Order: sequence, then structure tokens, then C-alpha cells
Amino acid sequence: MEDIERDWDRPVAEAGIAAKASVIVRVGMLDLGAGTGSFRVREMMHRISYPLGVHVRADVNLTDIEATCTDGHERITEVVDLPTTGVNTERIWLLEHFADWFSVNLGLGSMYHARPSISEELVDGLASPESRHSAMRPLNLHSRRAGRLGGPGDARRRPVPSRQGPQPPKGEYAKHFDHVGAAAERDGRPSPITVSEVHDRLDLIERRKPLYAPWFSGLASAVACAAFVFLLGGGLYDMVGAFIGAGLGQWLRRRLFAHRLNQFFVTFVCVAVAALACVAALRLIGLFDPVALQHDTAYIGAMLFVIPGFPLITGGLDIAKIDFPSGIQRLCYTLAIILMATLAGWMVASIVELNPQGFEPLGLSPWLNGGLRFAAAFAGVWGFSVLFNSPQRMCLTAATIGAITDTLRLTITDAGVPAEAAAFAGALLAGLLASAWRSSVRRGWLPPHLGYPRICLTVPSIVIMVPGLYMYQAMFHLGQFDVQLAMDWGFRAFMVILCLPIGLAMARVLTDKSWRYDV
Repeated sequence: MEDIERDWDRPVAEAGIAAKASVIVRVGMLDLGAGTGSFRVREMMHRISYPLGVHVRADVNLTDIEATCTDGHERITEVVDLPTTGVNTERIWLLEHFADWFSVNLGLGSMYHARPSISEELVDGLASPESRHSAMRPLNLHSRRAGRLGGPGDARRRPVPSRQGPQPPKGEYAKHFDHVGAAAERDGRPSPITVSEVHDRLDLIERRKPLYAPWFSGLASAVACAAFVFLLGGGLYDMVGAFIGAGLGQWLRRRLFAHRLNQFFVTFVCVAVAALACVAALRLIGLFDPVALQHDTAYIGAMLFVIPGFPLITGGLDIAKIDFPSGIQRLCYTLAIILMATLAGWMVASIVELNPQGFEPLGLSPWLNGGLRFAAAFAGVWGFSVLFNSPQRMCLTAATIGAITDTLRLTITDAGVPAEAAAFAGALLAGLLASAWRSSVRRGWLPPHLGYPRICLTVPSIVIMVPGLYMYQAMFHLGQFDVQLAMDWGFRAFMVILCLPIGLAMARVLTDKSWRYDV
């Protein structure tokens, strides 16, 4: 800490290894806390370390990072632990822009986006009052350049034009770092940003409040779960029950999380409340229309807002990148959340004597059914994106991808394709569409401010494909000691879940060289 304090006002490229490591590891910690997988955390840490002439060797798990940083002369190891885990796609997006801002200000080219000015405007705009206090709208990238942070280092800052950075030379390990440091000196451009300025920006990213209030998050959850129920085959009464239960459950979950309560306890309580609210709503409707009393399966739809889709998918992607410790930890965490949720649902079903038998066929024409599925998938993915704290433009982009892919999945399932193969096809198409979207932004075919991380588009778009109904049915039959039916539903869920990350990984292999080759 003394070394970091000594270098606090020095240019970050000229600081000691402790100050440089504090920036590198903190970026990794923020990315890990946002819910992304270990492969992306390592990539982000390497993106930050390269302009500093530092090599990083990091072990990344579900809630901790152990990173060793060396500049060829000195070495330091840092260990950070997170108290819990969650999902925040806005932070993943902001950190990507931060990496470009950081690289350009150190005299190198942008890494993620074609126009460095977008990242500079976005990161510098985090300090504006409009950005800090606008909880219901994303950052405006078309506005006039916001004022910079106050501080002794800001007066010295100059915009640095984007250019291709120096290429690593061939030779001994240490010479690579000497070359990077010497290049900046030869160009006569000392680093324009200090250690304190870098941490100031990271402070703003870390301390940003959620984009959406608890009531809006509850509304998004209600819309998502009602749409989910329709895609599973439910009717109007099923959707109404899921809407009420999921909305109340997510609102309560946000309120309880604000008090930093244990997330397994919160999951159990909120699922129980959601299920009871759904049943109560249908019982109330049943006083006027007895048909509503027959919709026992609707309570399962009301609990789908707690599906841990992000760690489920990123765990599979980590395993695809041969990172088994992180992947297994994420899958175990996912299993624990699902176990708490299904246990709460089963207890509610036992108390109020529910008997979920599935949804009755709606008897819609193929064209009408396809159109309604497209609209429901769009609404469902939009709702889950809001739960992941995505800005609205990102929500709409993911919703468009999800509407296309999920409609295709359900259509080919109706045509006789196995559900597992349909899930693989849907996830593969989602990954290809997200890559095509990002490539279109980089080529200038789409506005540059629409360049979003692939993971922020693909995971929300396929979360709606996670077989929540299968998992809850498996737990219900297990509670009834009907082991054969429980295993049947459980293996169905397992096969579909297995195919989702495989489809995304296959899309990355086809479109990303870093995934295509083992290097």
C-alpha cells in the first residue's frame, strides 16, 4: 500500500509494479463481480497489462482472483475475494470501453471498438451528474463531451490519437518490457493519465447505482415470466398468475439484496412468495371463473425469474476453454440456486396441494402461434436483460436476437427436431447473430455506440431457452418420491442445458480465432 500511495500521482506507465498491479487486478475483480466468466476476466486483465509492460498469470474462480504480475524486474502477487457474485451487464460493457480508453491514453490503439472517441466520451462522461443520477436511462453517447474529473492530473491530460501500438520484439523475456517502455520515451509522449485518475474512473464504474428501480425490475420480471409461460404453452390465466407472482417476487428480491442478505436465503423466500402470490391470484380469479382453478402449473412460471442463467452459461463456456476449476464452481453455484428455488416451490405445492400437470394446448393456427411466440420471446429476453442491468439499447438488441432464435427453436421442435438439438441450434444462431452484430459495428455498418460485448447479448437471448419447467418438475416428482419421473425430467433438463453453452462455444469457434485455436 505504501508503494501504491507513493506512485498515486505518477503517470501509470511510469509507476512501480505494485501500482500497476492494483489497476490490473481491480479491473479483473470488477469484471468477475459483474458475472462474466474466467476466460473473459483473464482477457480483460491482459488487455490492461499489455500497455503497462506487465505480464499477468491469474487463477480466476467464482469469487476470487490470485494474480501474479511481473514487469521483468519485479514481481508481485495479489489475492482478492468477493463477498458474493451477481450479474451486471452494464459494468461488463463499461469495462470494455474503459480498456479502450486506457489503451488509447497510453499511446496505443483501441482494442474493442473502431472509434476510440466513443470510449473516451463514455468513460469521461461517467463523472457527469447526468450519468451518476440517471437511474432509468443509459448513458447518452451523442451528447456534448462531458467535463472531466476534477483533480490535479486532469489539467495535464491531452487526447491521444489512436495508432497501432509497438509490436513485441523477438528475443528474451525481459527485452519485451524494456522495448515497450522505451517506445514511449522515444515518441516523446509521457503517459497522460496517473494512477489516481485510473482508479477514479474505476471508482465511478464500481459505484454506479443500478439502472432500474426495484419496481421497474419487478415489472420486467413479470413481463419476462409471463412471456416465458406462453412459450412453454401456457394460456392467459397462466400468464396472469406468473405476471403477478414473478413481479412481486423480484421486487422483494431487490429489496432484500439491498440489505446484503444471503442470496440462498433470499432465493428461497422470494420463490415461496412468488408461488404463493401466483396461487392466490388464480384462486381469486377462480371466484369469478372456476376455470382459473385448474391452472396449477402457472406457479412454476412465477418462479422462473431466479434461474441463474448467466453463471450457468459462463460455467459451460469456461469448461469449453479448459478452465475446469472456474467452470465447475459456477455450475455448482447454479445447482445450489436451482435447488433452493425448486425446494421452495415444492414446499409451496405441498402446502396448498398443487398438482402441476403441464399446460393445455391452446389450439392456435401455426402462423398466429409463430407471431405470438416472436413477440413473447422479444418481451421475455427484454425482461431478463433488464434483470441483468443492461441499458435499454442493449436490452432491445438482445431481445431482437432472442426473438429470432427462440422462435426458430420452438418451430423446429414442433417439426419433430429433438429439444436438445433445437436448443443447440438456437444457441449457435444466437452466437452467430451477436458476432455479426459486433462485426457490423466495427465495420461501420451500424452506429459505433451500439457495440456491445457478445456475452451481454448472447446470454440474455438464450436464458429463455433454459428448461426451468423441466427442473421444477424434476424437483416436484422427487418430493413425491416418484424417482423415475424425477430422473426423466432431470435428464431432459440436463441435456438441454448441456447443449446451450456448446452452441455458444461453437459460434465463438467459428467467428473468433482465439477460440478456434489452442494457443
